[in-house]
Amino acid sequence: MTIEIREGRGVGKDADHIHLHLEHLGPDVIKQRLPGIAETARIFAGVDVNKEPIPVLPTVHYNMGGIPCNYHGEVVTLKNGDADTVVPGLMAVGEAACVSVHGANRLGSNSLLDLVVFGREAGRHAASIVKPGSSHRPLPKDAGDLAVSRLDRFRHANGSRPTAEIRLEMQKIMQSDAAVFRTGSSLQEGCAKLAATVDSFADVRTSDRGLIWNTDLVETLELDNLLGQSVATIRSAENRKESRGAHAREDFKERNDAEWMKHTLCWVDEKGGTRIDYRAVHLNTLTADVEPIPPKARTY
Repeated sequence: MTIEIREGRGVGKDADHIHLHLEHLGPDVIKQRLPGIAETARIFAGVDVNKEPIPVLPTVHYNMGGIPCNYHGEVVTLKNGDADTVVPGLMAVGEAACVSVHGANRLGSNSLLDLVVFGREAGRHAASIVKPGSSHRPLPKDAGDLAVSRLDRFRHANGSRPTAEIRLEMQKIMQSDAAVFRTGSSLQEGCAKLAATVDSFADVRTSDRGLIWNTDLVETLELDNLLGQSVATIRSAENRKESRGAHAREDFKERNDAEWMKHTLCWVDEKGGTRIDYRAVHLNTLTADVEPIPPKARTY
């Protein structure tokens, strides 16, 4: 097995072109040892690994962030100047939650802490604040109208752009302009292009009008969410003028704790407009038994 790296540098427009060569192993070895890889290459890249190399595209392993929470798993928001205001009754745990104990060093093993430690604490805290025998507050008469109208709007969408076409355009913009290695110019260009893509979503088309196993509708609902996530990601990245963790700005190579030791909060409205604010990084522990660990630059 060999890896060929052609000329190029970085990720995105100037990405390295990497190809994984398996053909010299022979069809019998590939069939016995690497059937899954061969099938994946055939389905997604249209490549017969017995005859040609598999194209490998650099990508982003993780995005850091999520729903801001305190250590009880309670969702917090910025209200009246307090970025730790609890949203009553709303909790988040696991990969969706951002308790902010990892800094910007995001690895797969961190998920155990997110789920096992804070998941347990969220359950314990929920049990402590729920009063046995208490009833829910009455729902407004129109409580479900927004969800139903959103579903029907996409189910009957009859524009000129298929969901897959808009999704692919979004993916290419994010891969090209908001990958790991970034510059101000690429991020600004990506923001402009993504804004046009978000606008075009008003012209989306779904073909399946049914209510049973409607994958076309599900993918369109998912794309609506993904577009908002993409806007928040690229706008927040363009706004942060430093490098930190997986956010590597080639025009701001150094980490800047004096100005950017803070969490970004980003609101995205229905038209793709954004508002950015910040939340403090809490550096102190909750007990005198453990000394705070000061932030340190990630080096290799």
